Amino acid sequence: MPPADPSHTRAVRAYIALMRAAEAVTQRAHRHLADHDLTPAQFGVLDALSTLGAMRQHELAERVLRSPGNMTKVIDALEARGLVRRERENQDRRCIAVHATARGRSLVEAVLPRHAAGLAEEFSPLTAGEQKEFFRLCRALEKSRPRAR
Repeated sequence: MPPADPSHTRAVRAYIALMRAAEAVTQRAHRHLADHDLTPAQFGVLDALSTLGAMRQHELAERVLRSPGNMTKVIDALEARGLVRRERENQDRRCIAVHATARGRSLVEAVLPRHAAGLAEEFSPLTAGEQKEFFRLCRALEKSRPRAR
């Protein structure tokens, strides 16, 4: 077997490190959501709607990095709890916008401080400068190629 291309080895090692770190941080950072009977996807939807306002379902799916099929299940569960509502748009009756209800916005306001504190704790091993550089590097990876559909 020929020796591995060093650029391939480096990329594979970087990818594995990124995925392991992401999984570990995600698990720890989202643990508290269970206290509010929320999944990470449900919290992401409520946060996006509370921050950015109503969105169409496909826009929400893109925003919180979920598939459209999964987004239907997430929104169904939130709607059943009275945390979001679907509403037909006046300009195009074929389109349905998803809105956070007052109850949904209140829940986000209650959960967000602990969530933000948990994320700050997760990133505390990095200095402020390292966090900025990490953000820059992640954005560079994200923007380097068109997103697969």
